[in-house]
Amino acid sequence: MSSQMPLGLQMALRRDPAAMAAFGAMTSQEQAAVIDGARRVRSAAEMRQYLSAIAGERA
Repeated sequence: MSSQMPLGLQMALRRDPAAMAAFGAMTSQEQAAVIDGARRVRSAAEMRQYLSAIAGERA
């Protein structure tokens, strides 16, 4: 498993401060799981939904 962050995830996190804060508060294992999940995302809209769910879980 590679933990290199996909470009789409990087861009989406920059645009979503709540998701960025949630991601930053995660353990490295949780971050790796989010990164792996982001690799299965196929559109910008789907990425926004994915990050919204992550931010909501950490709120």
